[in-house]
Amino acid sequence: MKKLGVLGGLGPMASVYFLQLIVEMTQAGTDQEHIEILLHSVPQVPDRTRYILGQSGDDPVPQMVEAGKGLVAQGAQLLAIPCITAHYFQERLESRIGVPILNAVEETALYLRQAGIGHVGVLATDGTLSSRLFQTCFEKHGIECVTPDKQDQRAVMHLIYDNVKAGKPVEYPLFEAVSEQLFARGAQVNLLGCTELSLIGRDHGLGPGFLDVLEVLARKAVLCCGRLKEEYKNLITEAK
Repeated sequence: MKKLGVLGGLGPMASVYFLQLIVEMTQAGTDQEHIEILLHSVPQVPDRTRYILGQSGDDPVPQMVEAGKGLVAQGAQLLAIPCITAHYFQERLESRIGVPILNAVEETALYLRQAGIGHVGVLATDGTLSSRLFQTCFEKHGIECVTPDKQDQRAVMHLIYDNVKAGKPVEYPLFEAVSEQLFARGAQVNLLGCTELSLIGRDHGLGPGFLDVLEVLARKAVLCCGRLKEEYKNLITEAK
């Protein structure tokens, strides 16, 4: 088994959930059959969205590189970053850390293409959307992205920063309203394209047609480092 390094803390609770997903997805009959994971949680890494949008000059890459190199020094052979916006820096991080980093965006595109999905709604941070992380990648795979309008995107950011990151109760009707708008505009599947939104998916009974990008990342980590349970081959939510 490869040792998996997790560069976490972006945010902290999403990293905890990512580890939980890996454990739940792994086919293991004993403790010893689970994946060896090294976690470095670094909540002090500057905000990725603010940097991408030019609202802050604090580059998050140096601290992420330091944490990544520390994981490699401890034996990590493969890294995962449970923060979707941080994938904007993937090439810089890989070149400076020196080991492969799982790409949640690319893996999601591959998963959707295999599932025959051609139109997806993207719920993500302003930084992720403005950098066109999903749009550029998905276009290469023939997948069209549907993104929220300005008002709905403000609602998404409110849910991410003022609810989940702030440790406050989620205004779930607001999440439902934004999601329904994307479905109405042709999305076959809506992506939880931010790890804070993954926590909303964890805590609320989502209806059919959602795909959690954090689950895609955890699934890939298990496939690379362990054995995947059969029930996690399909990750798109279905009707209860």
